[in-house]
Amino acid sequence: MKSILLFSLFLYALPTISQTVQSPSKEITLNFSLFEGKPTYEVLYKKKLVILKSYLGLKLKASRDLDANFTIVNTTTKTVNEIWQPVLGEQSNIKNNYNELTIELYQPLSDRKMNIIFKVYDEGVAFRYDFPKQPNLNYFIISDEKSEFNLTGNHKAFWLPGDFDSQEYPYMETKFSEINSENVDMNNGIALKSIVGKYVVQSPLMMKTAEGVYLNIFEAAVVNYPVMHLDLVPNEYKLTSRLVPNAIGAKAYLQVPCISPWRTIMVSDDARNIVASKMILNLNEPCKIEDTSWIKPMKYVGIWWEMHVGKSTWDYAGSQNAQNAADGQLKPSGKHGATTENTKRYIDFAAKNGFDGVLVEGWNVGWEDWFGNWKEDVFDFTTPYPDFDLKAVNDYAKSKGIKMIMHQETSASVGNFERHLDRALNLMKEYGYPAAKTGYVGRIIPRGEFHDGQVMVNHFNFVARRFAEYKLMVNSHESSRPTGYSRTYPNYIAAESARGNEFNAWSTGNPPMHETILPFTRLLGGPMDYTPGIFEIKMSAYDPKKTEQVHTTLAKQLALYVTMYSPLQMAADLPENYEQHMDAFQFIKDVAVDWQESRYLEAEPGDYLTVARKDKQSENWFLGSITDENERDTEIKLDFLSPNKKYQAIVYQDGADADWKNNPKSYAIKTIQVTSKSKIKLHLAKGGGTAISFKPIQ
Repeated sequence: MKSILLFSLFLYALPTISQTVQSPSKEITLNFSLFEGKPTYEVLYKKKLVILKSYLGLKLKASRDLDANFTIVNTTTKTVNEIWQPVLGEQSNIKNNYNELTIELYQPLSDRKMNIIFKVYDEGVAFRYDFPKQPNLNYFIISDEKSEFNLTGNHKAFWLPGDFDSQEYPYMETKFSEINSENVDMNNGIALKSIVGKYVVQSPLMMKTAEGVYLNIFEAAVVNYPVMHLDLVPNEYKLTSRLVPNAIGAKAYLQVPCISPWRTIMVSDDARNIVASKMILNLNEPCKIEDTSWIKPMKYVGIWWEMHVGKSTWDYAGSQNAQNAADGQLKPSGKHGATTENTKRYIDFAAKNGFDGVLVEGWNVGWEDWFGNWKEDVFDFTTPYPDFDLKAVNDYAKSKGIKMIMHQETSASVGNFERHLDRALNLMKEYGYPAAKTGYVGRIIPRGEFHDGQVMVNHFNFVARRFAEYKLMVNSHESSRPTGYSRTYPNYIAAESARGNEFNAWSTGNPPMHETILPFTRLLGGPMDYTPGIFEIKMSAYDPKKTEQVHTTLAKQLALYVTMYSPLQMAADLPENYEQHMDAFQFIKDVAVDWQESRYLEAEPGDYLTVARKDKQSENWFLGSITDENERDTEIKLDFLSPNKKYQAIVYQDGADADWKNNPKSYAIKTIQVTSKSKIKLHLAKGGGTAISFKPIQ
């Protein structure tokens, strides 16, 4: 006991030991220090502090915490500068350039080792905990992670309330000191949400300082670990990592050797650098699929929106026949959407307009008895309703050159889905489905687990890997938000994991600024299946009593195909609504979904975004520009176009009298000739946007 006390006194008498690493541009500096045995770091941008001294470490269950009493055993540095090619993406080539610092720590009191690895990019800093193989640490349980992010002031923040089961909230824009999750409007159409604390927010957290510096706190490569939320102390402008617990309160079970996810801090005085960053992808492992030839982008339509607007239902029997359905006595309600004939109608529309696929929701038995009951075995993922002929539908689709997209709603019964998964995937292979959309609506079964916990993170990643073994793609809804895993398994082609377009059909909707924030937050971790392209803006078209509407203009719905990146894009509205506006629909038919190059021309979170992208398969460019609730005038240089070429530009813009609330369907289309030396003036209505296609003139 005396020797331990003497050692502790000696340890605390040690001077602070510091190490520094800079970004390749030398604009970002990371200072690490061991302060009285406690690991700390700080971040400077252009020689000014943006993250004050912040402590690091882990709190363990039934074991000595790994946050103090350390000595430094060794430090190493290295530089990486490489180019890699994503299978699908915003760029054909992605640069991965950083300087790395590894601090090897030793805790004599427990005879344990822990390394902290820092990577410093030109766009930010990342760090993770690394546990090498060692005799006195085989496995451990994390009860808390103590990573801190101490801010320099009362920044503007774009945030979501802490909720371990859902990200489906509209973003709040307030000062850091005004964050209060209990003030979030819960009248948004979903009753499953549950805020976990007054001062808890989700990551990624986007911020802007009074000096005009943009900060984004997020994470990358979340594998075998829970999702990170953030606890905050408003008066101190301090954030601490908060891990999502499992059913008995533990945060993570780890087997040594192991690593934590990366904690990331993006920083720039130009918002375009944040939204264009590929740092999250770079921090993930390279692709583990040898043959990726079957992973292809898709543009699709589907039986989906008609259920959200009330035209049809997912279930065959109707909710009034739920008891009969439970007894196996299915009686058709007459409103079922996923019928053979209706599906053929969508297949015809897709084939006529050059789409790749058709999604069908509500095709399989179980929908009468799923929502709110949370049974373990509602769906078997293989048995169709009597009015949906799997073979006939797929034979018809094949004759038209259309691929069918499977829908697998799990009702959050994860064990049931895993038990049936191979049978479901075999069914997809039998009928030639290349992809599936999975859903996880409801409280997780096994009960007590959360969507964002370690168990579910492992499940979502397992499903992507299992799909890859069958050479199938997956698009997950209601999953934990992506953190770049699509680099490792690019068949994880898209996810929802945020408040999508569907909320505009039956809730308070998404405010006009919503789509200007998502690229700075949710989309940093991977492509989002936002389901844009709604042309019938007001829901009163389906029921005069309805007041809900999409909070954009029609032209903005077109622009979202460029600003909201995804290699899986849906034309989400009903075929008949597109047939009334085929001139505007032409942009959706033309726009690419896989890109050779992307240029972020203008960006301000919560206000506006303008993006230009070059099709990977041609010399065509596409531009999308969107704004919030304020109208906007801007002038765009077209210097991204190839020099010495003339282009035909088709401009899809808001009409002179357009307004997202009062006149959302007013639009105008014009064709002009431009070159790389041209400039183009854009007028965006309130809640509006502009979409442009550029095709070289031969």
